[in-house]
Amino acid sequence: MTTRNQALVESVQAALGGRTVAVSEALGEVTLVVNASDALEVMTALRDHADLRFEQLIDICGVDYSDYSGYAGPRFAAVYHLLSLTHNRRIRVRVFCPADDFPLVNSVIGVWPAANWFEREAFDLYGIVFDGHPDLRRLLTDYGFIGHPFRKDFPIYGNVEMRYDPDQQRVIYQPVTIEPREIVPRIVREENYADSEGFRKG
Repeated sequence: MTTRNQALVESVQAALGGRTVAVSEALGEVTLVVNASDALEVMTALRDHADLRFEQLIDICGVDYSDYSGYAGPRFAAVYHLLSLTHNRRIRVRVFCPADDFPLVNSVIGVWPAANWFEREAFDLYGIVFDGHPDLRRLLTDYGFIGHPFRKDFPIYGNVEMRYDPDQQRVIYQPVTIEPREIVPRIVREENYADSEGFRKG
């Protein structure tokens, strides 16, 4: 761990105390894991504490950990990327949703207003509900869309398709007409390819 990241980890642990589940470094970046029940309080401390000062929210994304190799914890998480302009450093904060059937975390709009559309996107694509969001509705899919397309159990072809019906003179939804299939790549190997005329072995 670099000296700079070690200093950040120490500052986080001193400022947050027992509200951290884990703090680690990988690929030169510090990741903080906190419980959903503590998330709002932790986010506020990350923004306001003099040794941290993460004033800017860069991104929020949802993650579906189902079928993740060797993992047995909660299925969904919201991941926050923060930037401290004061100290010129970044941190990643991961908040796991306690319930897989109804993933729920607190909205951080009151801490960083820029969270608005990021939370709507995570809700739309993963179904993560952000409690306290003033207008939590779909952002990228259609208002009548059913399901959350970035979940790993969502079918690749979707459940419904829409088309224009000239008889009704409007767009209609209907079940998907594409037959699901698995595409297995076929690799053609020619024997003695490197010995062919015009090629030499290195």
